[in-house]
Amino acid sequence: MAEGVLFNIAEGIIGSLQKLALEEMGLLYGVKDELKKLEKTVTKIKNVLLDAEKKKANHGVTEWLKSLEDVIYDVDDLLDEFYTEARWRQMVTGNKFSKKVRLFFSSSNQLIFRLKIGHKIKEIRETLNVIEADKRFQFDERLEEARFVSKERESHSFVRKEEIIGRDKDKREIVGLLLDPIPIENVSIISLVGIGGLGKTALAQLVFNDETVQKHFELKIWVCVSDIFELNVLVAKITSRTPGNLELDQLQNDLRKLIDGKRYLLVLDDVWNDNREKWLSLKSLLMGGARGSRILITTRSEVVVDTNKPYFLRGLEEKESWSLFKQMAFKTEQESENPSIKAIGVEIVGKCKGIPLAIRTIGRMLYSKNRANEWLAFKNNDLSKVNQEASDILPTLKLSYDILPSHLKHCFAYCSLFPKDYEIDRKTLVNLWVAQGFVKSLDQNESLEDVGYEYFLELVWRSFFQEVTYDEFGMISSCKMHDLMHDLAKSVSGMEITIVVEKEDNFSENLRHANFSIGPWLSKTIPTSLLKAHKLRTFFYISKYLYSFGDDGSKSFCNAIASNFKSLRMLSLNELCIIALPNSLRKLRHLRYLDLSGNRIKRLPKWIVRLQNLQTLDLSRCDKLVELPRDINKLFNLRHLMVVGCDRLNHMPYGLGELTCLRTLDRFVLSEDGCISRGGAGLGVLNRLNNLTGNMSIEMWNGKDMVSEANSANMKEKQSLTSLSLWWKVNTTGDVNEAENGEMLLEALQPHSNLKELSVYFFDGVKFAGS
Repeated sequence: MAEGVLFNIAEGIIGSLQKLALEEMGLLYGVKDELKKLEKTVTKIKNVLLDAEKKKANHGVTEWLKSLEDVIYDVDDLLDEFYTEARWRQMVTGNKFSKKVRLFFSSSNQLIFRLKIGHKIKEIRETLNVIEADKRFQFDERLEEARFVSKERESHSFVRKEEIIGRDKDKREIVGLLLDPIPIENVSIISLVGIGGLGKTALAQLVFNDETVQKHFELKIWVCVSDIFELNVLVAKITSRTPGNLELDQLQNDLRKLIDGKRYLLVLDDVWNDNREKWLSLKSLLMGGARGSRILITTRSEVVVDTNKPYFLRGLEEKESWSLFKQMAFKTEQESENPSIKAIGVEIVGKCKGIPLAIRTIGRMLYSKNRANEWLAFKNNDLSKVNQEASDILPTLKLSYDILPSHLKHCFAYCSLFPKDYEIDRKTLVNLWVAQGFVKSLDQNESLEDVGYEYFLELVWRSFFQEVTYDEFGMISSCKMHDLMHDLAKSVSGMEITIVVEKEDNFSENLRHANFSIGPWLSKTIPTSLLKAHKLRTFFYISKYLYSFGDDGSKSFCNAIASNFKSLRMLSLNELCIIALPNSLRKLRHLRYLDLSGNRIKRLPKWIVRLQNLQTLDLSRCDKLVELPRDINKLFNLRHLMVVGCDRLNHMPYGLGELTCLRTLDRFVLSEDGCISRGGAGLGVLNRLNNLTGNMSIEMWNGKDMVSEANSANMKEKQSLTSLSLWWKVNTTGDVNEAENGEMLLEALQPHSNLKELSVYFFDGVKFAGS
């Protein structure tokens, strides 16, 4: 369990209960008193949670927290169910009498629902009272969580990439080995060996991108190997093919065609293989390169593969270590020259044993501390508890985790859901955090996504993420986690988060977040023990290789999910070739994030609008999709709707204009017969969608009614859009008025002045002014 998660959930529960008490709804009748008692109990528990979590080293406290955890999650689910039902009732159409009749005879009979909820509340409250009354432990109720405020916000931007310090000599020597004109054989193998955290990957990247190296080799290939050393997977990566679609024979042929007769450089990064036969099988396929070809391997173990020339990477020298530490820990050079702080800092750096990752994380921990007594306290108290070998820096990294505020702790721990070396999309990660309720905003005017991005930047700045990439507008678009940081995330998340791997079937019933990644071992069934993890909140499905379950296979797969994981907040079913969404999924009323991308769905079922908690609906690359639900306005919590790649989608529903929470709408398409048709909405539905952010594409015709609709779209007010693409559908009528209509339409769609990028396609009203 990520520390601090219960505090945040309890805080959210109290807020929900207080909000509920202010609302007038029939469902509250008869259960209001129980809800007040529940709030009182949860408040008492919340007041001691931070102290309890600090004392987790005590086995009894850990067990106490574990028993509390389950029931706190149950309260969260219960309140979510209550709110969902209440909101749905408010949306049922008809006059007051017919509405009551319809609800009475529906499965949501108000009396039955109140009795069921009232019984659950009482049962949960009694369980909480027993836990709260446990007097074995004395917890401090006065503790308040310290909210970390980073000085970094004042000093520099994340756009600046940190320099690699102290590796000039290593770089020269490795480049020399790569360019050695007298190789032993056509293809020489060099291994870069060193413990975790030394910066092997960073150094290999520095060498790989060296101008001399780039010019010397005809073919340059970078492959991240990590935990999986399977021949077909690696050959597919080298040749940029999809192993799920090809036999090994074909992959081998492709590899030979790629490298034969060419002087190539292949980097195999992060190799863990300890099976000599597997290595020899791969090596035999790579020997066809021209004389002077090189394979550079980064690894933690010298015995992973047999190499011609192992290069052992050592820790940084004292001077280089201090230089890197200064860059991380001080805002100015003047601060680093403070005699008392410098003396303590030098001692601290010495304990990092020259390991760059340790130096970076410790430096960032001390960045916000500017008094000598704070540095001394850290050295004597926190750092002195760490008794480690140079080969194990996890205890040091754990220190940087321990001082994180709780809202960042479980955001970081959640990242163990991704495989090692996985490129994490920043927007997806933030939306996942929001879906799980990890992100809280104290300012009503600040969006949860903006707050989540601040969380993300904080973790980047403190070196929890690496290999950050940026989009064309200077925003971070993706990142990776260092293997050791991934190990740390896994260790702090305990048994609550896992990646399902081949043939594994011993999952804990306490599992809450699972990554059901597809590998070459693809199974159409969910492991038996995983089906018993009824508390699951994340079912993350990473499809590495295109594979069709078939209609029956996908239906049974989805039925198993819906029957066993009713508390899901996030469900991804991407690229499973699903044709129709099974009705069983309508049970997942808690869903916040639904990823259906890359499927063959033609229409979404009508019941999809009953999933009123949905915040993210990803339909991108559903190339058979022809329409969105007409009642889409009932998904009033929807914040992100992705439909890029849905090429058959030719109109938008009217109800879209009521989704004022919407922040992502990456594609808006108008029906062929103009701005307004029987089934499609015009540009005017965009009028109130002023919270839209990021990229947006509009596809339209030059219809005569389009201009007034375009004016109604109110594009100038969408101040958070960064990129806008306007696509004109090809004019096949030959009407000369089309161009004139197009000019007026273009004028009417004028965006705000701070837009970063505007693209116009197939516009036939272009005029060139004379010089």
